[in-house]
Amino acid sequence: MKGGRGVRIGVIGGNQISDALYAEAEEVGRRLAEAGALVVCGGMEGAMEAVCKGAVEAGGTSIGLLPDATVERANRFVSVPLATGVGYARNYMIVYNSDAVIAVGGSEGTLNEMAAALNMGLTVVSLDSWPVDRIGDLRRGRLVHAKGPEEAVLRALEAARGRASQKAGASEEKRPVP
Repeated sequence: MKGGRGVRIGVIGGNQISDALYAEAEEVGRRLAEAGALVVCGGMEGAMEAVCKGAVEAGGTSIGLLPDATVERANRFVSVPLATGVGYARNYMIVYNSDAVIAVGGSEGTLNEMAAALNMGLTVVSLDSWPVDRIGDLRRGRLVHAKGPEEAVLRALEAARGRASQKAGASEEKRPVP
């Protein structure tokens, strides 16, 4: 990556999840941190708290884009809480600041984020989340179903690094030759 910046992986999911999904989200955060990825999420409870916890405890950084005008509802594991004051529109901010997305469980908000990511052409890796690909063929983006946190992180990192390589190649083509 340019300047040594790592990939940004958005992790989306429900604010009320089972203990099993919490453990999986925590492992996702840990594995992302160990791989040097920056975790971008909604910064609140549930899957967002678990992924932040895993990332921070493994020495990584988590960015929480909060829907409110203050950071008061940020979970205690968010490294960088950012108040947006835009409500659910922050879902798009999470996606726009991600090179790939991992969805852990979730409800309607997660579905909204998945749709935004797919419309942007991103890869969304699902861990027990919405099976939107069963509706029909996706025109943009790619939905991958992972069997566990290890596979989810691997697939998201592959997609993010592939996207970064494509962007770098496109930038190289646009630069004037001296």
